[in-house]
Amino acid sequence: MTDAAEVRDDEIAQSPFGERRTLFGDFPLRPETQRTVTIPDAVRRCRWMAVDVNASAFALFFAGPSTERPRLVPCFDSSYPGVAETTRRIAGGDRSAIARHSRTSSVPCLWDDGEDSISAVSFRTLGWAAKIEPPVGGTSGLAFPVHADRGQCGLIVFLGAEIALTPEGMFDIHARCFSLFDAVVRIRPGEGGKYPSISKRELECLKLTANGYTSDEIARLLKLSVHTANQYLTNTVQKLDAVNRMHAVAKALRMGLIE
Repeated sequence: MTDAAEVRDDEIAQSPFGERRTLFGDFPLRPETQRTVTIPDAVRRCRWMAVDVNASAFALFFAGPSTERPRLVPCFDSSYPGVAETTRRIAGGDRSAIARHSRTSSVPCLWDDGEDSISAVSFRTLGWAAKIEPPVGGTSGLAFPVHADRGQCGLIVFLGAEIALTPEGMFDIHARCFSLFDAVVRIRPGEGGKYPSISKRELECLKLTANGYTSDEIARLLKLSVHTANQYLTNTVQKLDAVNRMHAVAKALRMGLIE
């Protein structure tokens, strides 16, 4: 990953074309005023935020709609157009706590590696942020839950041992994260379609179907009418763009919506 920790104002050179050069590359002097119309534009904006907080890496995730088994899906990170291993590790495995936080709270969360690093010292001043267990061992980071229209949720993460941020600065960065996520959702309006909005009841019916239960059995177990149970299952088939219930089950399993 590109290292932003060494970037300082006196190390930013002026190019002949009126752009600033940092270790992340060349960017306009006023990145927040630039229109974000492509994912590379969004990556540049996120890199500027990483520079501002002295982070060494960043990532933007979409959050799936399930609160039963929440999941994060990487959109881009500081290794764009590739995906860094740390990003894969945050998204993979059992990261339910941070994924659930992204869907149920707007409070930033933070973690540190337990060492007396610059980040660990800085984080002590951010008392109103939620401290969580590191999603990846040996890392320090800040994660900002973000929300947009149509119920789409996400998380923007900054990593590094030398993150420096004041409480006032955290408000500013979080506002910029919301603006960035809104722009990304507009660029990729179907991104949340990977995780359509499926209700808890619909997921329960689908999970029972995956376990071999019939509509009558599902209705009895969940204390529903058979008609309602069938309606929930029909809804999941439509929302997952499946051809039948078993196809919906297969897609939900691949997407991590059910186990």
